[in-house]
Amino acid sequence: MNDMIPASVRKIIHVDMDAFYASVEQRDNPELRGKPVAVGGEGPRGVLTTASYEARKFGIHSAMPSVTAARKCPDLIFVRPRFDVYKAVSQQIREIFAEYATLIEPLSLDEAYLDVTENLKGMEIATEIALEIRARIKSVTGLNASAGISYNKFLAKMASDLNKPNGQAVITPKHGPAFVEALPVKKFHGVGPATAERMKRHGIETGADLKSRSLQFLTEHFGKSGPYFYGIARGIDERQVRADRIRKSVGAEDTYMRDIDDLQLATAELRPLAEKVWRHCTTHGISGKTVTVKVKYSDFTQATRSRTGVQPCSGVSDILDAADALLATVYPFKRPVRLLGVTLSSLSNAGAEIDEEQPQLGFDL
Repeated sequence: MNDMIPASVRKIIHVDMDAFYASVEQRDNPELRGKPVAVGGEGPRGVLTTASYEARKFGIHSAMPSVTAARKCPDLIFVRPRFDVYKAVSQQIREIFAEYATLIEPLSLDEAYLDVTENLKGMEIATEIALEIRARIKSVTGLNASAGISYNKFLAKMASDLNKPNGQAVITPKHGPAFVEALPVKKFHGVGPATAERMKRHGIETGADLKSRSLQFLTEHFGKSGPYFYGIARGIDERQVRADRIRKSVGAEDTYMRDIDDLQLATAELRPLAEKVWRHCTTHGISGKTVTVKVKYSDFTQATRSRTGVQPCSGVSDILDAADALLATVYPFKRPVRLLGVTLSSLSNAGAEIDEEQPQLGFDL
């Protein structure tokens, strides 16, 4: 890698819907418009999926316990999620993307990368494409989208956060490296809280700090993510927009009405989770070698344990056997358990191991 931008500059757009689930609920129920809305389960065991921008002014965010959110905003309105509706709207949005690009990489129901270097409209200016796409989304769905435009995925993602909500920003090749140098690493997409803390222990708090470290140093301390960090510190990200992007893991989790402190009861709760994971696997013709169990305690601290087999799991019993054994390794529980999760990764399809794009962004294990 070097600090030079390739002569053939790509045009990448990252489109991110604004407070997607909450915005859908406000669209469909006029009484919710302009009010603080949280999508998620209400009550002592509830956790938020997302919150409207009116709610975010109170410091409310996704993954926050509902009781905490209600304390921060007594007027908060809780709405149960309607994933069938969100999926239908997401499909409408993807059909709009398909009018402009063939290289579309969905990241979730509400965001995606588009490579518009060569696009179906023959448009040369990516910012104009982003404006058109956002206008089409508004016209078709009634919802606002934000967008980031740049010459690689990392900077396009970072740009989409700059003028939220209902805005867009561009980071050009000329300004990319300087933008990264000034940014705190904790705001980097792909650097989670644990990685940011580890970087801080090594004196790395900004993009400039990260850029000052050698490739050897970053590889030594951050493994196979080292070359990625080395590149983005210089505004370089060579990852392609992958239309055939395959998910890296399949997981299921559940939060319980009452905390569990008995191993036998906790073990019994693993079965429906393993069954849900395997149903998805059979539907999509995939399996995986690595089983991970996640345990979240009553004080919201958590533990994860993983086991990788020689062969992919062949059924629910394989997942369950591994999960049972992994759960037993954290017993006696240091606190009562409020949530359990089971995840299958190292996925394979038709006998061929899936090529997992590195680094696995957004996860700190």
